[in-house]
Amino acid sequence: MPGNPIEIKADVIAITDPSEKDRDQHLWGDRLMVGFGNIVAWLFPILMIAIVTQVIIRKAGANQAWLDDAQWWMYGFAMLTGFGYAITTNSHVRVDILHQSFSPTKKAKIEVFALGWLLLPFLIMMTDILFHYAYSSWVAGEGSDSPNGLHMLYLLKMSLPVLFALAMIAAVAALNRNLSTLTTPTVWKMVLAALPASWFAAERFSHYALYGFTRITQPDINPRAVTRQDIFDYTSWIGLALMVAVIAFSFFLGSRRSSGQS
Repeated sequence: MPGNPIEIKADVIAITDPSEKDRDQHLWGDRLMVGFGNIVAWLFPILMIAIVTQVIIRKAGANQAWLDDAQWWMYGFAMLTGFGYAITTNSHVRVDILHQSFSPTKKAKIEVFALGWLLLPFLIMMTDILFHYAYSSWVAGEGSDSPNGLHMLYLLKMSLPVLFALAMIAAVAALNRNLSTLTTPTVWKMVLAALPASWFAAERFSHYALYGFTRITQPDINPRAVTRQDIFDYTSWIGLALMVAVIAFSFFLGSRRSSGQS
């Protein structure tokens, strides 16, 4: 017996446009990632035109280095956007042949662990590292190695932490959706579901807050010497305390709302 035509049509749409799959479950982070990805997708036909044009003019003996740079810029920006898009649409390539036969609950448990304990720590770490990487490139005014190339390479590098932050938002939204299969996704449950990432994010927040406070209260201190202050040896524990405070506050509010509804 052939399958339901409506179900078959839905499967075909999900293949041709992964963003349509489970669209009714998408959160604002999912919609942001899909909308941004749909716009950036137009870079691919532009990239194809740029490649063909460069091949033609190179054969004609009029090679343009800036066009070579533009191809790498577009390809890098689009591919990194696709990383976050695949997280939202669950369209990345899976190598686990067992996953497809698992129950929805078991799949959700695997996704929560993979997103919260493996992927999110990496995304937060890379966003933090690339922020400093982009800032250094901007300060140096980094450009192309070619005299007639694109000489504002720092613009591309400044987009890297933004795109990783966008992928991080997509991962948090996916974590929320999978957690909702297991339980009601409250703030404290989300924090625990992404415990390593939550702790690291709290530590980074504490670090930059202390850095800013030190710079304001001690304007004469050398910026390079700020992080050598003794207080910065305890940012991990400050971050842990901050994370525990968020968990306790969220749990307390949730308990009060439950008591009020009952």
